[in-house]
Amino acid sequence: MTSGVSTGAAISPDSGEHWAQEGAWEVAPGIHRIPLPLPMDGLKAINVYVVASDDGLTLIDGGWAIPVARELLDKCLRSIGSGFGDIRRFLVTHIHRDHYTLATVLGHEYGADVALGLPEKPGLDLLHAAGRGDLEGGNPFSAVLRSAGAGSVADAWDLGRRTEDLPDPVDWAYPDIWIEGDTTFDIGTRSLDAVHTPGHTPGHYVYADRADGLLFAGDHVLPTITPSIGFTIPPEPDPLGHFMASLARVRALPDLRILPAHGPVAPSSHTRVDELLAHHEHRLVQCADSLRSRGASTATVVAGDLGWTRHERSYDELDLFNKGMAAMETKAHLDLLVVRGEATETTTDDGIVYTLV
Repeated sequence: MTSGVSTGAAISPDSGEHWAQEGAWEVAPGIHRIPLPLPMDGLKAINVYVVASDDGLTLIDGGWAIPVARELLDKCLRSIGSGFGDIRRFLVTHIHRDHYTLATVLGHEYGADVALGLPEKPGLDLLHAAGRGDLEGGNPFSAVLRSAGAGSVADAWDLGRRTEDLPDPVDWAYPDIWIEGDTTFDIGTRSLDAVHTPGHTPGHYVYADRADGLLFAGDHVLPTITPSIGFTIPPEPDPLGHFMASLARVRALPDLRILPAHGPVAPSSHTRVDELLAHHEHRLVQCADSLRSRGASTATVVAGDLGWTRHERSYDELDLFNKGMAAMETKAHLDLLVVRGEATETTTDDGIVYTLV
């Protein structure tokens, strides 16, 4: 995630507090936002949304399957008179562990259905292969990093991957429901339109409540930062092109209040989509300028010419994990330049090399 206002400084209007403040915050009648902690740096928390109906609860996303998140979700549900046994379904926006793993653990413990976009299945298959030790190197992201010219980062990621870090099949169990195409989920009297929005991941979905003017946006439309692009397995062709096309799909919906996975509730999906599209167009210009200046380059070389995070840090200032993220995201921008006919690519032993046309 490359730019925007710090999520740590953002106040959410539903709570009047820092958006990650513990609690069950009512964002609309019958809908509560519960921030759950993440063992990470910048993201702070993930917002899980609880939608109540006569037959129980539907949760949009589930959180990361770590004890502190599970305990806090239990506490917050009890504060609104509910519990894990009241959950009927999880509508998971995408495969990433902070969205999926607690949903599937609780879903299978308590008999709640877990729904996930079908295009996420190849990624789940790879995670299961890695968990069995069947994946060469053990790191499913290694090939993507090497193709971006980040071989040293891939080596370090491989070296740092311990046996106990292998994916737990309990956390990554297959869902009960595969979502295909666009569809609608009826939750009591409320209808949620599931809109396929690939880009951040191939099977990402947002859920639009048109009647109440709400967009459960997952990681597709974030109010203060830009979603990471290219951090997905197996590698997708042109993920940024898919992401920008998906933004256009959301822009074609009515202007909705954003209920994001990370950050505060925000007033306008149209405004934020326009900002995200403008950001990536600017980033594409910066990537082209780098190629024009340097000549043939890998994504990692180009990443070194870009600023990262809202502080515009240099690539060398980033930690190992974020260097990998930056290399993969830059590769996504360069791939879109190729699709647009503005650059060419050549595969070499050091990764894919891009040349401006």
